[in-house]
Amino acid sequence: MHVQRIYVDTSVIGGYFDPEFEFATRRLFQLFARGEARMVLSELTRHELEFAPPHVRTLPSRLPQQHVEDIDTPPEAAELAELYLRERVIRASMHIDALHIATATLGRVDLLVSWNFRDIVNLPKIRGYNAINLRLGYPLLEIRTPNEVISYGN
Repeated sequence: MHVQRIYVDTSVIGGYFDPEFEFATRRLFQLFARGEARMVLSELTRHELEFAPPHVRTLPSRLPQQHVEDIDTPPEAAELAELYLRERVIRASMHIDALHIATATLGRVDLLVSWNFRDIVNLPKIRGYNAINLRLGYPLLEIRTPNEVISYGN
C-alpha cells in the first residue's frame, strides 16, 4: 500500500495551535501519527520553525520519526522558484513560499498542505505553478488545505 508523502509548510504546524485551524490540522497529525501518511519536512520548514515558539517548533518531533521524512532543497529549486516569481504566479515578496512550492515539486511529494490561502492554496496560483511545472517536465503538484485531506468519517 502506498503511503502518501505530504509536504507540510509552517502554516500547518502553527495551525495545530490555532482555534480556527486546529480541528483539521490535528486530524492530519493523527494520520501522520498512525502512519497512514508520511509528513515531509523540508530544510526550509525546519529553518522557519527555529524562530517559532517552543511548543510549535517541537511539534514534529512528537510524531513517530519513522512517519516523518526530511528532504533537502535541491539547487534547482531556486531556479524554479525564480521562474514562479518572474512569471508573476506569486508575489515577488514571497520568495520563501515559492521555494516551498519548488522544493515540494522537485521532491515529488504526493501533496502539499498549507493554510496560506493568498499565495499557496489558491486555484489561480496552483494552476500557474502547475503550468510551469508541466512545461518543464515536472509532475503536477497537488496543493490542498488539511480540510481537504482528512477523513470526516468514523
